Amino acid sequence: MGKVKSKMIRRATSELKEQGIKFSVEFDRNKKILGSTMPSKKLRNRLAGFIARVEKQEKKNALKINQL
Repeated sequence: MGKVKSKMIRRATSELKEQGIKFSVEFDRNKKILGSTMPSKKLRNRLAGFIARVEKQEKKNALKINQL
């Protein structure tokens, strides 16, 4: 089973990605990208971690598609 994230985290992640912001697969880089735009440190860290996880999944899926 995977980890459960709130709808707010998932929705915010999709909205940030739609804005065209380039994120990394590394938590620390994402945390710096989000910077002081987040209302709290806890929210920023949750978003940065979830974005890193999503980016890793997308990268893995892109490699699988390219190998076919």
